[in-house]
This record gives sequence, C-alpha cells and structure tokens, in this order.
Amino acid sequence: MRIKEIVDALERFAPLPLQDGFDNAGLQVGLTDAEVTGALLCLDVTEDVLDEAIACGYNLVVSHHPLIFKGYKSITGKDYVERCILKAIKNDITIYSAHTNLDNAQGGVNYKIAEKIGLKNVRILEPKENQLVKIVTFVPETYAREVREALFGAGCGCIGNYDACSYNIEGVGTFRAQEGTHPFCGKIGEEHAENEVRIETVLPAYRKTKAIRALLSVHPYEEPAFDIYPLQNDWAQAGSGVIGELETEENEQDFLKRIKRIFKVECLRHNKECQRKIKTVALCGGAGAFLVPSAIRQHADVFITGEIKYHDYFNYDSKILLAEIGHYESEQYTKEIFYQLIRDLFPNLAVEQTKVNTNPINYL
Repeated sequence: MRIKEIVDALERFAPLPLQDGFDNAGLQVGLTDAEVTGALLCLDVTEDVLDEAIACGYNLVVSHHPLIFKGYKSITGKDYVERCILKAIKNDITIYSAHTNLDNAQGGVNYKIAEKIGLKNVRILEPKENQLVKIVTFVPETYAREVREALFGAGCGCIGNYDACSYNIEGVGTFRAQEGTHPFCGKIGEEHAENEVRIETVLPAYRKTKAIRALLSVHPYEEPAFDIYPLQNDWAQAGSGVIGELETEENEQDFLKRIKRIFKVECLRHNKECQRKIKTVALCGGAGAFLVPSAIRQHADVFITGEIKYHDYFNYDSKILLAEIGHYESEQYTKEIFYQLIRDLFPNLAVEQTKVNTNPINYL
C-alpha cells in the first residue's frame, strides 16, 4: 500500500478545494509513492511527534494544522518548523495536513465537536457561497439514464440530504452533420431532428472537470453540447461552523461545566450569564469568533469556539452566551476523525493517535 492511497482517501473525505484562501492544507513534506509503514495522527507536527513516528517505524504523519504556512528561502533549522522539515526528510517521513478543508467538510472537525456534546439535527452554520455550478446537457432519450448516472457518479446532483437530483425536459434537437464528421444519428449534409432530453444537475465547482469527463465518456454524440452556469445558492454541505440542538435544555452553569469536563478545559472563559436556558448550540473549532453574528442570527443560545478576542466579550452579553475553551482543546478530537477514516478503509494498516500533547499553552 502506498502513501498516495491514504492521501486520496483523506482528500475524498475533505477535498482540498474546500480549504480557505489563507490555508496551506495538503502534502507538506515527502513523497506519496513510497509504501506506507504506518500512520501517526496528530493535531500539530512537532519534533516530539516526529520522534514518536520514528520510534514506531511509521513513515506517515497526518496532522490537522499544517506544518508549513509560509515560504522558506532556506532550511537551516533555525525554528521548530525548519527542524521538523529536516527531521522528516532525513527519516523519510511524509507529512500530510487536512486543515480548513476538514473544518469545512461534512463530518469534519465541527461535526466531531457536536458529536462530543451530543447535538442533534446538526447543520452548517455559515455555508460556503458561490461554490456551486449547474451543468446542462442534451442527450438522445435512450441514453438519458446512462448520462445521468455518469454525472451522479462524478459528484453531481447532491442537494441537502438528497442525491441523484436532476431536472429533465423532453424536446427536439436539430443539427446537420458536415463533411468529415461521424454522426451518431442523421446523415451528412442533411438536417436531422432527434428526440432529446435536456438534463440539468448541480455540482460543486471544483468537480466541474471530473463531471465533464464523465459526460463525454458516455454521451453518444461526436460533439456533445453542454452548458455550465454559476449559481449563487449557498452550499449547505460545506462551510464554517455548525449549529444543532441538545436533547433537553440545560441551564448555563451546568452546560458550561459539562463542556469543561468533555474537552478537559483547565480554564473555560465565558461572558456574563443571563439565566438563559441552553438548547440551540452553535460552535466552531479553533479561532471561530467571526461566526458569532451568524450564531445570533440563527437564534443560538450559546456559541463555543477555541479563541475569542477580548473586545468581543463586550458586545453580546444579552444576545448569546460565549464559551471560549482553547484552540487545542476545541480541536483535540480531530485525531479521531483521521483514525476512524483510515481504520475503516485500511484495516491492516498500523495507525495510532499520538501520545504527545502538542498544546503550546500551559496553565498555572
């Protein structure tokens, strides 16, 4: 088994085009054609984590936070990032990171947090915008099913919890084949009318190339006609944060104590308690305070995240309970996502979650 197979599986679950513009998710260091000896899973790549991988005999480290965010003009070991790069290369270790693409994916980081809290009816808090397109094609009636199935297989037709979605209109297409062509139907030089189906279906923009290839591979015409339109619809299957509901209401103090216990928080910071009942919970792992207005618009009772700026606490006392649990604490269970995904697909591969606590923050 090659490392590339593991990487492909991770990217099917959390495609790289889902990452935010500032990010650097994906392959960090190493080669993916090498045979994988084992995978070590972590939140952050540190020298101690790499030492653990070396001791285990593993040549793949999968992290949530990318090791490399900026460009380097030299690698001399002057900081921990450069030392990690040198150590990984010296020991033939490949480093792969799934960051905001995993944050924004269904079933990703925020869904794992929601699972730990026990939320139901979990959905994206702030869906991605301008990420969808519609593909339209025209196909002979007898080939309509085959073309639809090819498009669905390429990732088209998913709307909410429905798949295989399309709209189909019967009509008549006309064309005249010129000299040198090889028409599927009709004769060269003669105008031809064919009963056709207009097929419309939606897809994420990043899957456009794959969808076109699938369409062309099964469409019977020599030169299939198709159109692609940008859509302004929100993409409910990908985006920042999630929101959901508790099974039963909790008072603020009990809820905060439970969150502190679940995420092993040594110092949970929150704004003023207003004796509200907690039922609807919005959250975002890491630095997610930018989503507080979205949480308020959707009538959340509490917003949980890893980092909140000082002045943000002044603005929302009467509107929402804010709970800041720490960046590391909010994302520590990301390793479980990696573990379950890799274990399910590659049951014979040695895979472990790091035993190193990579939280750089200590509490006195």
